[in-house]
Amino acid sequence: MENVDFDDLKRECKTKEIRNTHINIGTGSDQTIRELAMMIKEIVGFKGEIKWDHSKPDGTPRKLLDVGKLRNLGMIIEIKLQESTKRIWEVYLRG
Repeated sequence: MENVDFDDLKRECKTKEIRNTHINIGTGSDQTIRELAMMIKEIVGFKGEIKWDHSKPDGTPRKLLDVGKLRNLGMIIEIKLQESTKRIWEVYLRG
């Protein structure tokens, strides 16, 4: 993102009006909260049970970001969520 400026975003605009120039930062893939919780459980070595409160609403079924602008600007996701979460956990453990 250090090499992207407003002019890069204007080029993508198909109309004369410049709007919606935000860039979603993500991977273009998603997972459920359950999948994320289980991944974190495994990474941190949690041996307990994860309890779900089924009396509460489930929330939005999908929150997948459109990362088309990001990809058009040349961004390639090199580190997967599981690997980056492991790295963050290791940094946390080092204090």
